[in-house]
Amino acid sequence: MDKRNKNNTNNFHLIVLTVACVTAVCSVFALGFSIYNYNNSSARVTWGSSADGNSANFTDGSIADVASKVSPSVVSITTETRTMGWFGQSSTSTTAGTGMIVSSDGYILTNKHVVEGANKVNVILDDGTEYENVKVVGTDPINDVAFIKINDVSDLPAVTLGDSKTMNVGQQVIAIGNALGQFQNTVTEGIVSGLNRSITASDSSGYSYERLTDLIQTDAAINSGNSGGPLVNAAGQVIGLNVATSSANDIGFAIPISSVKGMLKQIINNGKAERAYIGVNYVTVTPDVAKEYKLSVKNGGYVHTDGNSTSPVMSGSPADKAGVKPEDIITAINGVEVGKAGSISALIGEYAVGDIVQLHIKRGDSELNLNVTLEAYPISTKR
Repeated sequence: MDKRNKNNTNNFHLIVLTVACVTAVCSVFALGFSIYNYNNSSARVTWGSSADGNSANFTDGSIADVASKVSPSVVSITTETRTMGWFGQSSTSTTAGTGMIVSSDGYILTNKHVVEGANKVNVILDDGTEYENVKVVGTDPINDVAFIKINDVSDLPAVTLGDSKTMNVGQQVIAIGNALGQFQNTVTEGIVSGLNRSITASDSSGYSYERLTDLIQTDAAINSGNSGGPLVNAAGQVIGLNVATSSANDIGFAIPISSVKGMLKQIINNGKAERAYIGVNYVTVTPDVAKEYKLSVKNGGYVHTDGNSTSPVMSGSPADKAGVKPEDIITAINGVEVGKAGSISALIGEYAVGDIVQLHIKRGDSELNLNVTLEAYPISTKR
């Protein structure tokens, strides 16, 4: 659903990467929006600022200033996971990762692999305050994203979320995280090295973890334990969620922050951990794809399954109800071009269930606009 079903030669692929989560082994086990501020009596979320921070550059001393501004919102996450052996004996493994506070009343964004399967989740703030038995409130069914919640707080320092759709290759960034599980934030600097990357990530044991797409590639070092930490532009806005590091030097990856905004909005507004979807399978258009399928566009999402049994348009889905057809090319979503700004799935991720988005579609020689009312991703559907 809302995903690519074909790997093209223009995508950057790494066969094995490591999700940046550090394990202390007790057993051998590893697992623009435009400006918008949401306010109620207990929560504050800042989605952006009046200026696009992706055009800013660091100056002398500004890295320290930005790091000082963002670091209080970056937390350490420790988990305990109990497993049963073949002969009934139990063992416990502990992991450490990173998260970022996204609302003043205690919602924290991190990676799904940091907390998945954990029996206990603890959070340590930048000032050393520790919260035990923190609740996992939701995970993204199609991405390595999770939300956890500290209860009974109201004045935590939240990050400012930027706009990952307007990023540029070469722009300066810093990564902040809990390196090596030492509960102290570290800061590394670099640039955005590439956009729309696809990788296969694995855990520290070397087993394949999952396929990740639409990632930001950066040469800012992402160390073990940095999973779930923020990738930050020179204006101090979070534009990515650090997720993986490779065995090669100077290569790290982050999930674009815009693709998680819709789910965050959904959780805060009504407490439901739902991801919006439209219900199409597609191939992201590149020059090679355009040539192969004789397409007349250079960018977009080609609604197609390459002859697989899965229908290009899921029956009864929002896209089906709106009139999307197989072999349509979705070229823009709410006026944002599908391509450099993100794939269909990434762009839809910015919206919440119930939102209405306009798809600009090229169908043969015709162009049309279709309004789609987004629905919740069906959890029972396998990715």
